[in-house]
Amino acid sequence: MVNAIMTVTGLDHVGIIATVTAGLAHNNVNITNVSQTIMDSYFTMILEIDMSQSHLTIEELQDHMHEVGKNEGLDIRIQSEAIFQAMHKL
Repeated sequence: MVNAIMTVTGLDHVGIIATVTAGLAHNNVNITNVSQTIMDSYFTMILEIDMSQSHLTIEELQDHMHEVGKNEGLDIRIQSEAIFQAMHKL
């Protein structure tokens, strides 16, 4: 399983979750865990994703999701889960 962590932040508006998840589904990326909240007028979401069925690399998916974010006024970032695991081992 190829895991990555995706963060989504931006001003809250209708359709954020639908747009982000459609972008992932379009590329055969599965969401294995998700947390989201709204802080004042800011939307924040963290997703753990499984890329094992996708043909894209993390970098290619980041490029695709950057376009999704640009169209929606969101900052979308993707990092390998291994980075987070390594940080906690130090």
